[in-house]
Amino acid sequence: MSTRDDAGVVYRRYLSAVMLHGHAGAKAVGLGATDLYALNVLGLGGAMTPGELGRRTGLTTGPTTRLIDRLEQAGYVRRASDPGDRRKVIVELVAHPSGLDEALAPARRRIGAIVQGYSPEHQAVLFDYFARAADAYLEATMELQDKRTD
Repeated sequence: MSTRDDAGVVYRRYLSAVMLHGHAGAKAVGLGATDLYALNVLGLGGAMTPGELGRRTGLTTGPTTRLIDRLEQAGYVRRASDPGDRRKVIVELVAHPSGLDEALAPARRRIGAIVQGYSPEHQAVLFDYFARAADAYLEATMELQDKRTD
């Protein structure tokens, strides 16, 4: 096996571990992984229309409505009138899942210790990578979605 193959296996193992942890974190606070992901999308992107939330989570209209219903019933989000167009509805984050910080704390501590083990210069490279990789994944996602709708 080449170094490139080894790198691919390591990277796939990393992504799988991150996804598995996301599922476990969601389950620890009584949510599904998609529910927790949607709350993260709202936390990062702010209030948005149901359509935008659906696009960002990869859900169609029906599942997005049910997702918002679940999150609203649990007290995490609310539907509100869009201040720019009262005919539209926006979804706003209103609460953080109770216990989520505690559920995610062990991983944060472990990852924090790993990052702290690097020099400031290497930390800068790591965070540059994370920022650029996030953009690359989002662009690749849009490409996949565009191909699906062609």
